[in-house]
Amino acid sequence: MTGQLPLALGHRAALGRDDFLISDSNRDAVGWIDAWPDWPAPGLVIVGPPASGKSHLAHVWCARADAAMIDHAVLAEPDAAAHLVSRERVVIDDADRAPQERSLLHLYNLIAERRGSLLLTATEAPARWKLQLADLRSRLAALPVVEIRPPDDALIQAVLVKLFADRQIRVDPELIAYLAARLDRSLAVAADAVEILDRAALAARRALTVPFARDTLRDAGLLS
Repeated sequence: MTGQLPLALGHRAALGRDDFLISDSNRDAVGWIDAWPDWPAPGLVIVGPPASGKSHLAHVWCARADAAMIDHAVLAEPDAAAHLVSRERVVIDDADRAPQERSLLHLYNLIAERRGSLLLTATEAPARWKLQLADLRSRLAALPVVEIRPPDDALIQAVLVKLFADRQIRVDPELIAYLAARLDRSLAVAADAVEILDRAALAARRALTVPFARDTLRDAGLLS
């Protein structure tokens, strides 16, 4: 009898408020989200490295504010802004990569006029964006900026547990401690490691153990 091929069925990350893991690295950003609608400006900018939790926190605010989550690429359309303010509360994820400055400026102005709220996520503060429009620079400069800092050990461990749980994988605490102590302190690296281990374990039909994880992640270049 031929063995079944392992199937990568995918997974859906848990993005609710209770699923967001809070530590000293992101506590300020969480405080700003919880403070809405009492923001001192028409918007807020959350900055941090890739996979630091910006998008997750943006989803939390979407649920709280009944806001629309918009990918930055949507702003490539010249009249995009006019179609995005119907709900008056909008998130632009990866806003520093928005292809149309005029669309972003128009969206900002419309939301401000309607007393709505605009949440932007980015890897750097707007002051470091290479903006050509002076009006857009000045408006974004007036927005509060909150940073998600690099994760501490406790957050790395908690994130690893969550990433495995998102894939419905139970792992031994010994493996979590091993990975947290040896992976680069980056949530993006943690996410890559979990995906690699999940696929490797499926392909090999093996349980996730410390020796298996060590050999797999060394081969993938994530461990020295």
